[in-house]
Amino acid sequence: MGSRGPQPQSATVHLLRGNPSKKPLQDLFDEFKPEVEIPDAPSWIWAEAKKEWKRITPELEKYGLISKLDRSALVLYCQAWAEYVWHKQMLTRAKNEAARKRKEAEDRGETYTGGDGVMVPTPNGGFTYSHHWVGSRHASREVKMYLDMFGLHPAARSRVKPSDNRQAGLFQEAGDDSWNL
Repeated sequence: MGSRGPQPQSATVHLLRGNPSKKPLQDLFDEFKPEVEIPDAPSWIWAEAKKEWKRITPELEKYGLISKLDRSALVLYCQAWAEYVWHKQMLTRAKNEAARKRKEAEDRGETYTGGDGVMVPTPNGGFTYSHHWVGSRHASREVKMYLDMFGLHPAARSRVKPSDNRQAGLFQEAGDDSWNL
């Protein structure tokens, strides 16, 4: 089950709205902010996971959303992504194979009863979902969960806080020391 109540707002949003909750500025800017740094990727992750690691880590660093503390969560995200991609590739293969077999059966004037790649026959003559379809659904849920953790989709962005103090400088005018904490 997801988080309850309204989503937390960042310090920047609080200040842009005039701080309607009247939170002290010290509370808004006094957050844990680990050093922004890309952790090393483990050597044992899948090749597709390594590609995702190389794609996403510069973006996370750019926005101050990654530190060495996030290595395990990033590994889990990248591995879930790689698993999702693998299952989708296998599902596409199974669909193509089913289409080929259906065409061959039709060419022979027979009825094809082998499923469509998503639905596969069971030993008792029924059908069930392909394990690749089930695996891809499970992996997609995991990917979304990790995207939430890093704020990598629009609905989750308000829940993450960058790991630097750029926010205070946004509202400070030249020579104005009223925002210094």
